[in-house]
Amino acid sequence: MATYEMTGAVKVVLDEVTFPSGFNKREFVVTTEEDRYPQDIKFECVKEKTAMLSDVTVGQRVKVTFDIRGNEYNDRYFVNLSAWRLEPADAAPGGAEGPSPEDFNSDSFAPEDETEMDAPPF
Repeated sequence: MATYEMTGAVKVVLDEVTFPSGFNKREFVVTTEEDRYPQDIKFECVKEKTAMLSDVTVGQRVKVTFDIRGNEYNDRYFVNLSAWRLEPADAAPGGAEGPSPEDFNSDSFAPEDETEMDAPPF
């Protein structure tokens, strides 16, 4: 499976959601800066990857590494951008530095097979 990267500013970090089955996820939105018209892109972190968002704040520039996941549930199809690495973006233009690596959890997360879905993907 291909891996993708995107850089932008964190727009919102949503609260963690835990389903009755014990499955948990947390979503966040990053605003792209490369396009003529900036786009707000929603990512999700599942299971232990939700910890990556504990020290992230709105406005921080980050580089998100993610996989595209697609599935079907009740004859409906869903696409999720599953983030598995989150790190500070390169220094901003003009010499200003972005957040330091200490502003984030220091653990790098490798992708894993997320075939277990106990709840609907919404």
